[in-house]
Amino acid sequence: MHPGTFASTDPDRPAVVVEPDGAVLTYRGLEERSNRVAHLLRARGLGPGRCVAILAENRAEYLEAAWAAQRAGLYYVGINRHLTADEAAYIVRDSAADLIIASDGLADLAADVVRDPALAPAGRLMLGEPRDGWDGYEDAIAAQPATPIGDECEGDFMLYSSGTTGRPKGIKRPLSGAPLGTSSQQPQQWLREGLGLGPGDVYLSPAPLYHAAPLAWSMAAHRIGATVVVMRKFDAELALALIERHRVTHCQWVPTMFVRMLKLPPEVRDRYDLSSVRQAVHAAAPCPVEVKRAMIDWWGPVLYEYYSSTEGAGTTAITSAEWLRKPGSVGRPLMGTPYITDDEGNELPPGEVGTVWFTGGAAFEYHGDPGKSAAARDARGGVSVGDVGHLDEDGYLFLSDRRPHLIISGGVNIYPQEIEDALVMHPAVLDVGVVGIPDPEMGERVVAVAQPRDPAAAGPGLAADLLAFARSRLAGFKVPREVRFAGELPRTPTGKLRKHELTARVLADAPAEPA
Repeated sequence: MHPGTFASTDPDRPAVVVEPDGAVLTYRGLEERSNRVAHLLRARGLGPGRCVAILAENRAEYLEAAWAAQRAGLYYVGINRHLTADEAAYIVRDSAADLIIASDGLADLAADVVRDPALAPAGRLMLGEPRDGWDGYEDAIAAQPATPIGDECEGDFMLYSSGTTGRPKGIKRPLSGAPLGTSSQQPQQWLREGLGLGPGDVYLSPAPLYHAAPLAWSMAAHRIGATVVVMRKFDAELALALIERHRVTHCQWVPTMFVRMLKLPPEVRDRYDLSSVRQAVHAAAPCPVEVKRAMIDWWGPVLYEYYSSTEGAGTTAITSAEWLRKPGSVGRPLMGTPYITDDEGNELPPGEVGTVWFTGGAAFEYHGDPGKSAAARDARGGVSVGDVGHLDEDGYLFLSDRRPHLIISGGVNIYPQEIEDALVMHPAVLDVGVVGIPDPEMGERVVAVAQPRDPAAAGPGLAADLLAFARSRLAGFKVPREVRFAGELPRTPTGKLRKHELTARVLADAPAEPA
């Protein structure tokens, strides 16, 4: 199915609601407008397999442009609006995007991105008020038919890795060329069969649409006939208000959003009726055990966690009931078969920590980088994205951290995620990150960087309190040697901590005496 299915059966049903302003795009509107954009793409010479880039905030036009590319058999690349112009221009160039759609709210960045006239040769469209050198999006599509193009076929997104080392790479899956509506992409199947999403249900998406899960799951909800409520920007109390206002049935979060909601004052948390929620999905980063337990205590056993990657190498999932039996697990496989290896590639038995691999996942390649594509695979055909963890005797996967984040201090492996999970539960901490920096004696020294709830509290007293808190919960060798403070940590909008950026900040600061 696809939006056109519901445009014919229930045309006035809201397909997209953008909050906090409440702008609504019906299924009829989504169908007609995405058709017009698809005709425009064809008129600009973009046939199946070509590429279009989207640089915009969360807004209804984002999803209609994505659906236009999907139904035209194109690749579409969402560009992180927080990138520098050079970083964004690299993605436009590397993806060979023929056309770019940008919003007037990002006009300055967009102008810098396509300063090279060779970029986006098929056109530059601007949502809102166009700048010089850009065509107005509304004017451009107004002249196009609202009926489907004659050669509709399934496209796909091509999103770029976070690029923690070197330039990011596009994660590219082969196009099927199948007729529109025949896609068997996993989010649609999971939402419908595993999570019970149906026509008329309401799906809340609080994260940026240029990331894989928010975009893929929102479009999957449209294939099922649900209403997608998109937040322009996450706000903890607003999210609770939207659940009550729209009677949200399904929603997807990242752990930092849980932390923000849990740290709202009790009277704010209790103000809203959340009883409509049947499934609260979370992914993207490991969730601290105490945070998840607190969310289940608050919302009930509606949390559903999955572990995957943009590459689609493999997927595991776990219900609240299972998780309460296996705290900290990210579940058993939904797609692919996981196994764990040591640094020499030898498979490890249950309980031993090593690199996580999957066989039987989705086919993909890193666009333009056969070397990286090959390096992600082993001799048995498995794929790894560099995560570290273990399987237990029952086949449940537990994650430790990403291998690049590993700290080796005094010859001992230390996983920062475990320390972060402990410290974030301190009532004075809003956010925390842990990194390793060079140490002449130990090789690396563990440093915690905390964002206090009250900035005025930052100082030696709070640092000592946090270290004592860590000692009460962690083995001595895991306790940070020092604590530093920051007004905000460098996270992506989906909650992933940019460790390389945090490490650079710590190294740039004046040295501090270890605690």
